[in-house]
Amino acid sequence: MLVDNGVNGDSRVQKAARSAADAGWEVILLGRAPGGTPQTWRLGAAEVRLLKVPLPMAKRPHEFRRSWLRAPLAYPPTGIAAHRAQAVRAWRADLRVRRAELTAADRRPALRWQLLRTEERFSGLVRRWVSLRQRELTRARQGRKLDGPWDRAFTLFWQRVQGGGAWRRLEPGLWDYELGYGPVLDELKPDLIHANDFRMLGVGARAKIRAAAEGRHIALVWDAHEYLPGVQPWRDNARWLPGNMAHEREFVPYADATITVSGGLADLLQAEHGLAERPAVVLNAPAVDEVTADPAGSPDIRALCGIGPDVPLLVYSGVAAPKRGLAVMVEALPELAGAHVALVVNKPGSDYVRGLMTRAQELGAGDRLHVLPYVPHDQVVPFLSGAQVGVIPIQHWPNHEIALITKFFEYSHARLPLVVSDVRTMAETVRSTGQGEVFTAEDVTDYVRAVRSVLADRDRYRAAYDRPGLLADWTWAAQAKILDGVYSRLLPERPPRSVGGTPSAPLLPAGVGR
Repeated sequence: MLVDNGVNGDSRVQKAARSAADAGWEVILLGRAPGGTPQTWRLGAAEVRLLKVPLPMAKRPHEFRRSWLRAPLAYPPTGIAAHRAQAVRAWRADLRVRRAELTAADRRPALRWQLLRTEERFSGLVRRWVSLRQRELTRARQGRKLDGPWDRAFTLFWQRVQGGGAWRRLEPGLWDYELGYGPVLDELKPDLIHANDFRMLGVGARAKIRAAAEGRHIALVWDAHEYLPGVQPWRDNARWLPGNMAHEREFVPYADATITVSGGLADLLQAEHGLAERPAVVLNAPAVDEVTADPAGSPDIRALCGIGPDVPLLVYSGVAAPKRGLAVMVEALPELAGAHVALVVNKPGSDYVRGLMTRAQELGAGDRLHVLPYVPHDQVVPFLSGAQVGVIPIQHWPNHEIALITKFFEYSHARLPLVVSDVRTMAETVRSTGQGEVFTAEDVTDYVRAVRSVLADRDRYRAAYDRPGLLADWTWAAQAKILDGVYSRLLPERPPRSVGGTPSAPLLPAGVGR
């Protein structure tokens, strides 16, 4: 399996690798070592290898050059600015110590005092000069974001000249992944590559092409986690999205099968790329061990919040970012007297989260907002079950409209009544199952209405989970059967396997997930 991250924190990729290995496939999951140091470990019966993948081509040429016209005083973008600033701080720290020594001394020679004062004044001038040049460097960097008229013209030119191959000019950083993963794939000689998401699709396709030249066949599975045209660009420039879309279009035809996370996304992908068959849907559902973990071995969310068993507790679990809509939960606190909110987030100390905490203080509800870190994946469901309501307030973005996200299933297995925004797929599901209430995204008044409705009759919403087969279908065990079916269809000549058995040859390098 191929993944462009460090595997840890990517539950979909971890579950796919583990379940495929449990089904008898030999799985090697290749990821990118976050710190640059190669690592390896076992994930159940699967082997994880994190590769050293430098990303020098992710930087554009202008990032290495000085901006002589717009910021002639700026330091060159070589790292010297941080070095100079730190050197000045060290100098001034030394001066403070020398002043303290003179102050404590019995004799205080006038000449030494005068020299010290002169050096202190001079260091102050140097500090201001270094600060000015640092500010100029920051201004020069902020002023060149690849999103101006010239950059749009550059993007259009290469799209016209190179068509689908324009990514080579628009997003050359994709080559860094090829150079990091490609040689390892060629050495492993896999029978099947499971490439998660758009970056790894090209890596897998090129490995398949090279293998064909040697007379070997590789089956390529593309696992599309998102609808790329609907993704908010990860970099602030006009080239990122067109470049990655061109890359995806070029290599989609090499995929022997496509799987994705929802029916809505499957339909979009089939239409976007003219796929002969609709992608198989493998939901981001929890694994059995995540659902059945002993609550006694998990942290107590109420104890961490410092509240009793009868206090209304609304929980959000997931990434903390503006487009996740968490502000509505904070703004509503004054209208929900006595209710507490727990945000179980990836970065509790981020600027965004600190801003939410400050806003809660301004509203006089700071003591009712609790920020908690993630817990281990097998403790998520029992941990969340201590709350009374699970909230998903995400805003209207194309990719939010088409999928049931991981936290939806985690809340469901925790048997929490839900309050969700009116993004299409999730709202339709909640209305059909009766497991919660839907509110208009970013509308505080409607959110308050939905929360009050759920808190007033929690048992009615929880009863939805008693429907036969509902939660059973929302487990990874059910999804793993679909995934195994895709592999088996692509490699029908392989001998029968038994769960936990040992296959006769290496099978899987594949897996990008987010």
